[in-house]
Amino acid sequence: MDERGPPAEAFAGLFRVSQRRVDGDQLRYYGRALVPGDRLERRLWPVFRDRGYEVRLTTDTYTERDPFTGVELSRQRHVLVATPHSTGLDGVPWTNLLFAGLTVVSTLYAGSQWYGVAVDGPLDILAGWPFAVAVLGVLGVHELGHYALSRYHGVDASLPYFIPLPNVIGTMGAVIRMRGRMPDRKTLFDIGVAGPLAGLVVACLVTVVGLFLPPVADPGFPIEFHYPVLIRGLADLVGQPLDYPGRETVNPVVFAGWVGMFVTFLNLIPVGQLDGGHLVRAMLGKRQATIGALVPAALFGLAAYLYYVQDAAFNAVFLWMFWGVFTMGFAYAGPTTPIYDEALDGKRLLLGFVTFALGVLCFTPVPFEFIP
Repeated sequence: MDERGPPAEAFAGLFRVSQRRVDGDQLRYYGRALVPGDRLERRLWPVFRDRGYEVRLTTDTYTERDPFTGVELSRQRHVLVATPHSTGLDGVPWTNLLFAGLTVVSTLYAGSQWYGVAVDGPLDILAGWPFAVAVLGVLGVHELGHYALSRYHGVDASLPYFIPLPNVIGTMGAVIRMRGRMPDRKTLFDIGVAGPLAGLVVACLVTVVGLFLPPVADPGFPIEFHYPVLIRGLADLVGQPLDYPGRETVNPVVFAGWVGMFVTFLNLIPVGQLDGGHLVRAMLGKRQATIGALVPAALFGLAAYLYYVQDAAFNAVFLWMFWGVFTMGFAYAGPTTPIYDEALDGKRLLLGFVTFALGVLCFTPVPFEFIP
């Protein structure tokens, strides 16, 4: 008999086991929960973690034949699904490395276009290295912030996946995949806040460095980017201009800082699986659902204001309409639910409010507009 995982006797009074099945590394206990699901998971979480597993309560549909009529009937039963707890790497992360390599190439190419370099050979894209390093540094540190705190708290997470895209940035950003469960609100908060704060620090450093670099010839992209309050404040603080006369523009490294701040604001939208959704869930508990429901309405309202009052460019209206629809999906899916739901301490609550305030400084109603 396979003796992995806790024995059925450990669930006495909590879960009545009718069948136990081993499916590869996964253990499945079929039966009936004797207490509410959230209470069951809280009680069994340490029992399974002591054996090296994480547990989740689900339901399973099966069929059985009625002994009197012979008719097959659909039944439901509870299932405790236990998966091995791991925070280490499982071999060489080839997919992560492949996507990172492709993103290096795409951001180098985008950078070379920002610097006005004609790419006649493969090595010509190396001219865009300052922009590529700045963009990948901002995005990479953001995701590594999440990853580092996941490892610190013992939550299983993947390394960052960079997403290459042939646009003026060269990428659609980076993500990590959270595979483990959140044990408590403190862990959820720490992992959620680490990414935006780490990425924003690098975005500010990149912006300041870019402001001291020489301007470049306007690459002639049919798009104009507008600066948020934070970039304008940094420029005033160090006494460097954001606008140049003639056909010159700030060094593209400044634009890499703009990318980091724009990504920070979007990630801090307080809904669902976004970083902001994690923070609000950790800070307010289940009351987060109210805020999550209001977010799409606020974004639709912003789009309407820009269209009817400000007569803004259509792309800005479309941007916030798109994010309104996008966040509706996030709100429906809901945030991550921790096993233990105790309130946060005062220091984390204060840090959460400061983080959202910094996110507001990264906001501009019309981030960019296309030039006809």
